[in-house]
Amino acid sequence: MKTYKFYADPGHGWMAVKTVELLELAIITQISSYSYTRGATTYLEEDCDAALFFNAYRDKYGVDPKYTYEHTDNRSPIRSYDRYNTNKAVDYALHKLGEKK
Repeated sequence: MKTYKFYADPGHGWMAVKTVELLELAIITQISSYSYTRGATTYLEEDCDAALFFNAYRDKYGVDPKYTYEHTDNRSPIRSYDRYNTNKAVDYALHKLGEKK
């Protein structure tokens, strides 16, 4: 089973998930612009988007995702990443899935 990472700073937290997994879990179009992206990873904001991921993961696999927790007392660099954009995320994920075939 894969282990995910949860990052937090004094004001907020994010679950790091590969963008392709959001497509595979059928939640890629439900993620808010309060989440961030960088490279192949989407950083799901803790209040709604991470909960959506947890529920979808549990529904698909029958267990909660495992994760580690990393906290900083400083401002997280995640806050400077690009805001989540549904269209870009879908295009990216479909492209990556096409490369696997």
